[in-house]
Amino acid sequence: MKKILGKKFWISMLIFGLMGQVAWVVENMYFNVFIYKMFHASAADISAMVMASAVTAAVTTIIMGAVSDKVGRRKAFMSVGYIIWGISIISFAYIKSIMLTIVMDCVMTYFGSTANDAAYNAWLTDRGDSTNRGKIEGVNSMMPLIAILVVFGGFMSFNLDTHEAWTTIYYIIGIATTIIGILGWFLIEEAPGLRPVSESLGETLAYSFRPSVAMANSKLYLTLLNFAIFGTSIQIFMPYLLIYYEKTLGMDNYVLIFAPAIILAAVITVFYGRLYDRWGFMKSVMPVCGMLIAGYLILYFATSTAPVFIGSLLMMAGYLTGMSVFGAMIRDNIPEGRSGQFQGVRIIGQVFIPGLIGPAVGAWVLRDAAMIVNSDGTESFLPDRGIWTAALVVVVILAVVLVLTMKDRKREN
Repeated sequence: MKKILGKKFWISMLIFGLMGQVAWVVENMYFNVFIYKMFHASAADISAMVMASAVTAAVTTIIMGAVSDKVGRRKAFMSVGYIIWGISIISFAYIKSIMLTIVMDCVMTYFGSTANDAAYNAWLTDRGDSTNRGKIEGVNSMMPLIAILVVFGGFMSFNLDTHEAWTTIYYIIGIATTIIGILGWFLIEEAPGLRPVSESLGETLAYSFRPSVAMANSKLYLTLLNFAIFGTSIQIFMPYLLIYYEKTLGMDNYVLIFAPAIILAAVITVFYGRLYDRWGFMKSVMPVCGMLIAGYLILYFATSTAPVFIGSLLMMAGYLTGMSVFGAMIRDNIPEGRSGQFQGVRIIGQVFIPGLIGPAVGAWVLRDAAMIVNSDGTESFLPDRGIWTAALVVVVILAVVLVLTMKDRKREN
């Protein structure tokens, strides 16, 4: 029987999902630009920041996801977490160094991962079931693209070469995130069947890491393995993407090229999530690999507007539809009543492993990147097209591993 989701669910999902992704877009795509422009950060600096954030996100989600299961509540963690998350974003307006940016990024990530990675994702799992999971993930996976569009559009009016612009940006995003947290007290409804788990907190924390649990839920853990490979491919280029468009390709108007690609990719993602409900995992994930491969190949050779647009569309569509399909498969295989405890292993596959390996590979590929001299006499690196080659190799590995690990594990509809 199909589970009916009310208006409050969809409103809560949309505002929490979108605002959470706006905050993550600012961190994942623009913190790199911030330290590149304000402090002339190197590829190694950017890699270190992404890796530190990934470790923080994983540890936080493991602990706070289990804690939310232990107390049997998601609402408080989401609302309070978003409020403090917003305040921590404002603090970046006063940062003056790369090191302090990395430290505060970890602090911000703690509150963001508590509210979003742990509580929000567990709440989505609690509220859905196998009849609507693909629909929920299709909408949820569209949020990063819409967030990118919102952020890109908003940032067009700012001169990102000035510290004053960044101060205004951090205040706007921080205040908006805090307001969403306050609204959550009035909008969020807990899943009717959610109850505190009976185990001790230590047992709750350790549950998803037990070998016996992994064996009993092998489909889930194999999906997470493949998700980690998928994410690694994305994280090879993502920290350097905007710098590549603006500095390497010389496209000062990259937002006008990227925004239409984002809109089309968002539409594709909404409908693609429903294909998972109809086709199952393998038939819907392999075309994702195809879109990424095609996008990477085009972007490797592209230097002008039209090819960059087409390559960006395929790359972003592959990225977001992949997030949708993997997200639905993971949620479908999380044991009922333990969604908080499994957010830790989910974040290891989604953030921790990709966040450690991907940026490190990207930094290694760019170790001999060309340098440019800034107006103040300092030097900055130029990301080159080698990031697309490395990302493509990882996607090919993903396709092979998917066939080897998932071919006999088709999703039951």
